[in-house]
Amino acid sequence: MKLIATNKIDTNLYELEIRVDGEEYKKALEASYKKNSKNLNIPGFRKGKAPKAMVLKMVGEEYFYDGAINATYQAAYGAALDESKLEPVDRADVEIAEVNGEGYTFKAKVTVKPEVTIEGYKGLPVTKASVSVSDEEVENELKAMADRNSRMLDVDDRAAAMGDTANIDFEGFVDGKAFEGGKGEGYSLVLGSGQFIPGFEEQIVGKNIGEEFDVNVTFPEEYHAEELKGKPAVFKTRLNSLRVKETPALDDEFAKDVSEFDTLDELKADIRTKTQERKERQAEEAMENALCDAAAEKMTVEIPHVMIERKIDEMVQDFAYRLQGQGLNINDYIKYTGADMAAFRKTFEEQAEKQVRITLALQKIAQLENLEATAEEIEAEYNKMAETYKMDVEKVKTYLPSENVASNLSLNKAIDLLKANAVITEETPKDAE
Repeated sequence: MKLIATNKIDTNLYELEIRVDGEEYKKALEASYKKNSKNLNIPGFRKGKAPKAMVLKMVGEEYFYDGAINATYQAAYGAALDESKLEPVDRADVEIAEVNGEGYTFKAKVTVKPEVTIEGYKGLPVTKASVSVSDEEVENELKAMADRNSRMLDVDDRAAAMGDTANIDFEGFVDGKAFEGGKGEGYSLVLGSGQFIPGFEEQIVGKNIGEEFDVNVTFPEEYHAEELKGKPAVFKTRLNSLRVKETPALDDEFAKDVSEFDTLDELKADIRTKTQERKERQAEEAMENALCDAAAEKMTVEIPHVMIERKIDEMVQDFAYRLQGQGLNINDYIKYTGADMAAFRKTFEEQAEKQVRITLALQKIAQLENLEATAEEIEAEYNKMAETYKMDVEKVKTYLPSENVASNLSLNKAIDLLKANAVITEETPKDAE
């Protein structure tokens, strides 16, 4: 391989001119002949058994050029990138300029990582929230725990009341005619949840199991179905059953049932500690994000749009994986929202550009400050990931190249440098004032 020329043809766009010839090309051409000649039918010979001279006379040496090119251009392109010190951010646009029995020349247009300049990233002013945990927050978490440990009990000795879960059959009529979507059987409705049209749930209160009755309501003017807006309706309704949520009392027995603690006070103390730790992590992350944003503002760069598109690709793919975990398909999801893929991708554009900008800024800081990950740090990070995902460390290494781990660690070091040099002001949350 010979790198003939490296030409900058536009901002972040280069054209490499590369020559492949000599022994490297001859071996590839011979390999292409051996592979492709097997499939040729030459009159007078069994398939693949004709002498090479006869084959070349019948189809020409040119027949085998593509195979030789396909086998060599990728490695040649990679070597040219190493020699030119260019960092591509997208696939190259390759054009074969010349090819013969001695070799070939090709041109590769490649979009590269942009040049970045950054100054003033030390001493950035930033505020960090001073966090605390109120008694109300602890009580709310206790109530949430009690709710998660509640149970549903059947009620058969009284009429329906607010807070009950009523199982009902219903069919709605407007002007004496049933309307589409107005019928349900065995529907569970929490009375007081506001799930149905205003006034509906209140009319179930006081009714007994097995009772059939009319519920008279008026559809709101802002109702989504045009033909029902503002219309009075009658729902023929039957109350099938009632259930009520039983929430455990918040006492020492509750603490023993839901935790490793013997008393409610110990459980409260643990909730307070964990809530404090969570809020401190959130405050730290918010401060780090603010510092990264501020550092990115100190950067001068022209970002190739393809970098933003690749980041959008990652974000869309991540969204699709999360949907799959819920049993949904991303194409169906987009269709249900009334959008198309182009519009859906557009929703990620602003965040994608922000992430690309921050990454470029942190990479430049890491470069300027020589913040490189050591072999020991990389190995420790692999072990940490293996423990997190309950996987063998060697298997983790097959999924994630060490270059990626090293890059992430250097970015984290850049964030640590920003924090170590920042001018941090503690800010008391408004709700704590």
